[in-house]
Amino acid sequence: MIVRHPPALEAIRRFATPLGGNSADYNPLLGMVGDKAFVLLGEATHGTHEFYSMREQITRRLIAEHGFDAVAVEADWPDAYRLNRYVMGAGDNSVDEAFGDFQRFPTWMWRNQAVLGFIRWLHAHNAGTSAASSRVGFYGMDLYSLYRSADAVIGYLEGIDPEQAEVARRLYVALDHVRDPQDYGYEAAFGLRPPCRDAAEAILIDLVRRAPEYLALDGNAAQEEQFFAERNAQVVLNAEQYYRAMFGARANTWNLRDAHMVSTLFALRRHLRSQGRPGRIVVWAHNSHLGDARATQMSERGEWNVGQLLRERAGTAQTLLVGFTTYTGHVTAARDWDQPAERRWVRPAHKDSCEHLLYASHLDRFFLPMGDGVADSLAPPMLERAIGVVYRPESEMASHYFNASLSAQFDAIFHLDETSAVEPLDVTRQWIAHEAPDTYPSGL
Repeated sequence: MIVRHPPALEAIRRFATPLGGNSADYNPLLGMVGDKAFVLLGEATHGTHEFYSMREQITRRLIAEHGFDAVAVEADWPDAYRLNRYVMGAGDNSVDEAFGDFQRFPTWMWRNQAVLGFIRWLHAHNAGTSAASSRVGFYGMDLYSLYRSADAVIGYLEGIDPEQAEVARRLYVALDHVRDPQDYGYEAAFGLRPPCRDAAEAILIDLVRRAPEYLALDGNAAQEEQFFAERNAQVVLNAEQYYRAMFGARANTWNLRDAHMVSTLFALRRHLRSQGRPGRIVVWAHNSHLGDARATQMSERGEWNVGQLLRERAGTAQTLLVGFTTYTGHVTAARDWDQPAERRWVRPAHKDSCEHLLYASHLDRFFLPMGDGVADSLAPPMLERAIGVVYRPESEMASHYFNASLSAQFDAIFHLDETSAVEPLDVTRQWIAHEAPDTYPSGL
C-alpha cells in the first residue's frame, strides 16, 4: 500500500462511489451533466473491454435521458460515416457491411464486439424514432484518411457536379501515384513532389461556396451528404499538412491532429444546430486526448489536446471530462505498429502512479468526482499510464508513463482494479494465445 499519500487515500475512500455492475453506477456522473454540450469519455488503453462497455452504457443514457444527438469517436471520418449511414437507416443493409471500411491498422479499435453492440442498439433506437431530425449520428473525428477522403470528395462531386469532379481530380493530382500518406508526406516535405496544400484548400473553399447551389438542386435531403463531403475536404487539407509535418523540423503533429479533432466537433455541432437540434455530443477517445493537457507533462512539450481546447473554447460549463483507469488485467494491443492484435497481460501499475494509489484504496471498482473534497489531495503530479494500440511492457516506464495532476486533468474518473481485453470482430490466433503474467520480469 502507498503510505506516502494518506490524505489522498482518505479522500478517495470518502468520496468514491463503488460500482455495483448495473445502470445505477452511472447516476452520479449523469448528475454532473446538466446542460453541457460535450461529454468526453476517455480510456487508458485502446483495447480494454470494460472501457468500451461502460462508455456504451453511459452514452445510451445520455441519448435517451439527456437528449444527446451525436457520438464522435477517435476514428477516421469516412470509415465512421459508413456506420453513421447505417444507424440512420440510409446505408448498408447489414451491420457487418457497415463495418467494412475499417481496414487500416488498428482495425480492432472499432471493429470489436463492444462497438458492434452499440451500433446495433443505435440503429434500433433510431429506427424507433419517427422524426429523422431526432436520430442520433455516429461520426469520426480523426485525420489519417488522406486518400480515402480525397476519393470521397470526388465521388460526391461525380454524383452532383461532374465538371467539378473533374476539376477536383486534376487538383488532387499531386496525391496520385503514391497512395501512401507517409510516402506522400516525405516526398512533399523534401521537394520530391509538389505539395497538394493549395489544391486541397481550393477544393474545400469551392465546396463551401457551392453548397447552396448543390442543396437547391438536390433538396434538403442532401444536407448530410454535403456536410460529409465538406468534412472530407477538410480532412484532406489537414491530413496533407499533418503528413508533411511528420518530416518537418518544427511542426507538432500531435497539435495538428487534436486541433483537427476539435474543429470537427465544432463543425458537427454547428451542423446539428443548423437543423434545429441541440447539438450535444458524446466523445470517445483516449485519456491522452480527452484529459486537459495543461495538467500533464504534455504541456511541457508545448502540446495541447481535445480536452484542453474544448475547455478553453467552449468553456468549463459546457464540457465534462471523464477518465477511465485500470491497475492490471489484459488488453488487446500489438507488439509494434502494423502488427497483429494480441491479447496481452498488463503489468500491475507502477508503485508511484495514480493507478496504484487508486488500487491502494481497496475499493476495486468505483466512480470518483474531482470535487472540492478530492481536488487538493489528487492535485500533486503523479505517474499515469497510457497504453495505445501498441504495448511495450519491457520498456513500460519510457513507453507508457507520464506525469499528470489527476484532479486538474479530469472532472471525474472511473477506476477498475482489473480489466479484460476487448474482443476483435476478427479474432486471430495471436489474440487467443495471450501472454502469461510471468512473461515479463517484475521490477517496477
